[in-house]
Amino acid sequence: MIKTTGLGAHRPLSGQLYKYTNVVKGWQQRWFAVDPETGVLSYYLFDGPGDTIQPGQPARGEAHLAAAVICPSDEDSRTFTINCASGDMLKLRATDARARQEWVNGLRAIAEIHTKAMGANPPLQPREQLAVHDAMASARQQLQATELSDAALARCIESSDSPFPHTDPDLLLLKATSAASMQCLLQCLGILHRQQQYATVSVSSKHSENEHH
Repeated sequence: MIKTTGLGAHRPLSGQLYKYTNVVKGWQQRWFAVDPETGVLSYYLFDGPGDTIQPGQPARGEAHLAAAVICPSDEDSRTFTINCASGDMLKLRATDARARQEWVNGLRAIAEIHTKAMGANPPLQPREQLAVHDAMASARQQLQATELSDAALARCIESSDSPFPHTDPDLLLLKATSAASMQCLLQCLGILHRQQQYATVSVSSKHSENEHH
């Protein structure tokens, strides 16, 4: 169930979602809440319907929605991903297709507002830095397409219509290699993005110093 109050994109958004951790732990139930004023999505440990989130309870993790890309997954009708500007990615699953659409719409609305606010006063950057920014955006789009291909490959291998047995060692190795490569690429993009942020801050600081002098 999703809880919302108020109107428009400024209404708080919260509810139960399943978060994919890794192949060992799989899907874990968490309580997610968005602060529309800061654009921060936080999630908390949550054991089920009888559990409650206590005031002041520390968040298990958080993600900034500014410049984030929220995409429904083609794996099923409940899964979606949040690709953050930092390079981090959250893979989440709602209770049903309707809940997923509500989450996607709500998160996109908040992300759009904070993305526009972030770009209202952009730091002055040299032409090379702008080119890097465009390249990073293109890389994120290509990784999203690659993620969809990886999911399609996994479904094909796991499909009952596959002419090959599900336990075929070559297919299992292919599936594991594809998933590991996907995670590696996402981590590399995150590292590159943090380097870009550092370079942007450095350029902006130097420009401010020059103006001061």
